[in-house]
Amino acid sequence: MDATLDRIAAIRAAFPPEGLFADKDWLISPEPFVIDAKLAEQLNKLGHRLNLFNRACNELYQRSVSGKQPPWIADYLDRGKPPELVEFSRRKQFRADLPRVIRPDLVLTEEGFTIAELDTVPGGIGLTAWLNTTYASFGTHDLLGGANGMVAGFRTLVGDRADILVSKEAATYRPEMEYLAREMRSAEGGVRNDGDTFRVCEAESYIPNSEFPTPHSLYRFFEHFDLPNIPTAPAIMQAVADGRAQITPPFKPYLEEKMWFALFWLRPLREFWRRELSEQHFLELQKVIPYTWILDPQALPQHAVIPGLEIQSFEELKHFSQKQRELILKISGFHETAWGSRSVVLGSDASQHEWETALTEALTEFSAHPYILQRFHKGRLVDQRFLNASGQIETMRGRVRLCPYYFVIDGKAALRGALATVCPPDKKLLHGMKDAIMVPTAVMP
Repeated sequence: MDATLDRIAAIRAAFPPEGLFADKDWLISPEPFVIDAKLAEQLNKLGHRLNLFNRACNELYQRSVSGKQPPWIADYLDRGKPPELVEFSRRKQFRADLPRVIRPDLVLTEEGFTIAELDTVPGGIGLTAWLNTTYASFGTHDLLGGANGMVAGFRTLVGDRADILVSKEAATYRPEMEYLAREMRSAEGGVRNDGDTFRVCEAESYIPNSEFPTPHSLYRFFEHFDLPNIPTAPAIMQAVADGRAQITPPFKPYLEEKMWFALFWLRPLREFWRRELSEQHFLELQKVIPYTWILDPQALPQHAVIPGLEIQSFEELKHFSQKQRELILKISGFHETAWGSRSVVLGSDASQHEWETALTEALTEFSAHPYILQRFHKGRLVDQRFLNASGQIETMRGRVRLCPYYFVIDGKAALRGALATVCPPDKKLLHGMKDAIMVPTAVMP
């Protein structure tokens, strides 16, 4: 037990001076979350499939805009977005640009895992880098990505010099990005005479410097809905348009919509997905992407029903029993409530009145802010030790959200680490919280 407490003390002592998340704490475990070799292999394969999925999403949107696919696809994805942003995202010079960090939120279930969301502007990169480095120093586990995989992967992704732009809306995550930048500078051998090689900058006051090398590498750590709050956004976008800067993730708000999972399941698009992904990858993704619907309130013909729900109108959902409401409701994107689980309603946990109110709002908002409905999959229970408030080691029997981080380098997705968040068993929505354990992921020997 003394050795375990010594390890906890070492983890605490390794915390960066500025912390990792502003005003947020979590429970510390003396060991990483351990997965078996089979799951580790599945995670490695998943990165390739999700990279193909992102490419296919980009291609489907472009074809919809050009008339080679139905126009309603782009119409869905562009709803609520400023015309000038839509125009910018469609420029031919950016046609092939894709997010270069892919992070799915996986819920581990009794059958395997399901992808709750796919995040292309993810938090946790710096945190996972620190966790991997810290836990690797104990030399007891084979960590996914190794000690320096996250830092080295991000460094390869952004190049020799980069500015990380963090908005005030995303300020909670600034400390972890400061840590990441410092680690990259340290690996680089320090700071160049003409300024920091890797900087974290306030997005609201950032102006691309014409003296920087061209093209200058930028990492965007803010959502598209935040653009009106960033006075320098037009200057940043102009620098990208002129080729003076390269930015990732690209200014393509349509790629950050959660409704892609619904489009994946739509029967009229099935052959497109089969062709773009290949039959094998299409079938494998069907196993892990939960069935999802876009809450479009338009009326159906009298002989038609919504597949999977067997109802003629989403209004009928309001009368579902609690047992029937194993469904997640959330906004698709381009809104301040679209991240951090702020718009999420779990039907089986909501009262009848809360459920009806949430559905009414979702259907009313369709023209500007589409919502999606998704099958809910309960996480399986796992055991993870942690330090409790009394300074004692105890075991939590909880549910896991596993977040693998893939960096797209030379067109290929490489797994460089995975953050495991173990939540108390009564929590249905799994995310970082003060009573959750956050640890890196290791592979069982």
